[in-house]
Amino acid sequence: MAYSNQPLIKIEDLHYAYPRRGNVLNAVNFALYEGERVVINGDNGAGKTTLLHLIVGLKKAKRGQVFGFGQACHSEKEFNQLRAKAGLLFQDPDDQLFCPTVLEDVMFGPLNLGFNKQQAIDKSIKILKKLGMEGFESRITHQLSGGEKRMVTLATVLVMEPQVLILDEPTNALDEKAKARLLNVLLALPQAMIIISHDKLFSAQLATRNMNLENGFLTEQTNTGQQHKEVV
Repeated sequence: MAYSNQPLIKIEDLHYAYPRRGNVLNAVNFALYEGERVVINGDNGAGKTTLLHLIVGLKKAKRGQVFGFGQACHSEKEFNQLRAKAGLLFQDPDDQLFCPTVLEDVMFGPLNLGFNKQQAIDKSIKILKKLGMEGFESRITHQLSGGEKRMVTLATVLVMEPQVLILDEPTNALDEKAKARLLNVLLALPQAMIIISHDKLFSAQLATRNMNLENGFLTEQTNTGQQHKEVV
């Protein structure tokens, strides 16, 4: 498969600080290309989730620039355009699921894009079937297991046909069987991905590239896990 040499997501000189905490991100530079699955490692509190939220415009950088699919993102309108192509999977599925039933949750995005009800139903059923969730359409979302909720949240993202998946601790609260199922699904997807996960085995099986966030600096890692340069 031939890939473009233009980055899908690019960050230049990104800085962020929380009140009374100081800088969390210092001059972060990063680029994601087609076909990549980039895992960002780092300790709790290092700023990994903050970085993901900055990429999709849920937080505003103190300094620096985010580019999405060739477009510099400053305004909410520009970040909305980025979010239409880069789907964020939240760490806690309950933060992403708010409708009574599975089908209603998955349909929500397509309906907001202007699809009619039948089109939204058809798209949603198709993506649920792809994820092995056929027959769950009428299930009450909040009664599902952790693994089932994770698959539904993934369906709510994939139904929007994003070019990039941004995954925040996707194995959070999953048992080993659910992790294995999720891993197989993600490995079969064509989308480029940015992943943060404390599950080393899971992320090692997904990653095409590893990075580390420490003391506010994002650095590339070699296959042995040693940092060797700052990303530029």
